[in-house]
Amino acid sequence: MMPGRNPDKTALLIIDVQKGLDEPSLGQRNNPGAEANMASILAAWREQQGTVIHIRHCSLDPESPLRPELPGNAFKAEVQPLPGEKEFTKAVNSAFIGTGLEQYLRKSGISRLVIMGLTTDHCVSASTRMASDLGFDVTLVSDATAAFERVGYDGVHYSGEEIHRVNLVSLDREFCVLRSTAEVLGEIQA
Repeated sequence: MMPGRNPDKTALLIIDVQKGLDEPSLGQRNNPGAEANMASILAAWREQQGTVIHIRHCSLDPESPLRPELPGNAFKAEVQPLPGEKEFTKAVNSAFIGTGLEQYLRKSGISRLVIMGLTTDHCVSASTRMASDLGFDVTLVSDATAAFERVGYDGVHYSGEEIHRVNLVSLDREFCVLRSTAEVLGEIQA
């Protein structure tokens, strides 16, 4: 599964880890350690000289902190791209819509993805589902993603942890294999 360990090429896909997602108006988020987990995986991945792909959400919503002209559009320091690492920008939830990501992966011979990023129930879920539907073998790092609280259609308040867990449950073994940061680091360093 990890870089250099398989004839199938694997890429690390980092989705929407942007400063605007620290906006207090978004509400309470679960997993405050997600960015530290992402940074650990990214450092180990780079050490193995694996392919790293960064996705940036450039929102068209006038209320979004992720609009291209705002400081919130910038990547967080923990996952700042290095020169030579591929970047794609998107305006919708899936990293595959309107980005050229699928073409890049196919042209590069990449058939496996390790996904981490923000948020579990939006862009991470949409991208994981689409990657699987397109035939990619997907590992989602369960503790290197997070979700925000929200009030549902039913008027019930759902915590970020509840939303995070329900989304992981719906993705696991249907669209991806879930692994923890510790498991992924163990595989990279094996």
